[in-house]
Amino acid sequence: MSSRKDYSNKILKILGEKSAVSLPEIKEQITTPSPLLHKEGSKNSYAVTRSLKGLKEAGLIEHVSSPQNEYARLTKEGRKKVHSLKLDSDTTLVNTTWDGFWRIILLDLPENRKSERESLRYLLKKAGFVCLKNSAWISPFPFEHLFTNIKKDLGLTTEMMIIVTEFVDEETKKFLFETFGK
Repeated sequence: MSSRKDYSNKILKILGEKSAVSLPEIKEQITTPSPLLHKEGSKNSYAVTRSLKGLKEAGLIEHVSSPQNEYARLTKEGRKKVHSLKLDSDTTLVNTTWDGFWRIILLDLPENRKSERESLRYLLKKAGFVCLKNSAWISPFPFEHLFTNIKKDLGLTTEMMIIVTEFVDEETKKFLFETFGK
């Protein structure tokens, strides 16, 4: 029997792949491959329902109704959580062999968006980025696609800039090689 946290993480991952998913589809995806447990009165179905309720109460998902069905979709906070789960997952590890390119992320969020800024710094650190100067982060690891999605999801058009380059001056290159052990 999985814990409610496991169900919650599975639900978030399912919702991270589509803009909205019907509640029956979520239950089906989580309870498969054991359809016998999918009965409405089953413990698994109850645990999924409780997890959905907990995610909604936490502000990570919202429910949307249509005449045909009930749907769930991620909120802005939910999308942040999904990106964090991607970094924690063993199945989405990126190749850590250096490809000769440096990923530089410039982050400039004002004080009134401090919680967002702190969340982004946390994600950058988890992805192996190192803060070089104030709000300039650098890494040899190819996580630029994840941060491009985060930038798009959070609407950070000018607050986050992502640069991928192989050209770095010699002194900086020496410092980076020492920092990342390359």
